[in-house]
Amino acid sequence: MRILLLGGTGEARALATRLHPDYDIVSSLAGRVPDPALPAGPVRVGGFGGVAGLREWLGANQIGAVVDATHPFAATMTAHAAQACADLGLPHLVLSRPAWDPAGAIRVASDVEAAEVVAEQGFSRIFLTTGRSGVRPFTWSHAWFLIRVVTPPDPDALPRHHEVLLSRGPYGYDDECALLRDNRIDVLVTKNSGGALTAAKLAAAKDLGVTVVMIDRPALPAGVHAVGTVDEAVDWVVRLAA
Repeated sequence: MRILLLGGTGEARALATRLHPDYDIVSSLAGRVPDPALPAGPVRVGGFGGVAGLREWLGANQIGAVVDATHPFAATMTAHAAQACADLGLPHLVLSRPAWDPAGAIRVASDVEAAEVVAEQGFSRIFLTTGRSGVRPFTWSHAWFLIRVVTPPDPDALPRHHEVLLSRGPYGYDDECALLRDNRIDVLVTKNSGGALTAAKLAAAKDLGVTVVMIDRPALPAGVHAVGTVDEAVDWVVRLAA
């Protein structure tokens, strides 16, 4: 049985390492990040062309099961995978890392709502960590932004007053505290991505009294089977292949 592993996350790479070479897997990366960390085993890069394109690719490549270990906010890919697997009757698992505890944060449903909250509450120095796609709703703001991203946002999406920090985790607590203090940050805007690589910013914000605006995760498609750890995903594959 050949397994398609939709990834790009640390969990996807860890799962590929655990499964390869004992299982026939192929990992798929979206291709949005330059020089990505590659998982063990065969890798394809790029989109599929929607649900129809994914169905065709799964059939042409004799895929017997799909594990979706994409980012928790990759809602479109997750929905497409769920639909394609349902159409073809393929076993399908979502590996979604546990969310952060949002206690104490201002919870919002989208980056647009986050921008509205920042404006309404009059924050002036914002640490924005929502990724390049989450910058545009803040374009009109007159506040100052420290924008930490892996790849640069589109120039026309940037607010007037900003600094772009190109960086990739993991991040440590002391460094995050220094970043918040040195830039006089009064609010951190983040997605509830979960995971340990970037969690230190939340602890630093709490200890420094910096407000956190946290964007809730999109809901998983109805009826999908989801697990929260690499160990659980490995067990699922082992049982499926037995």
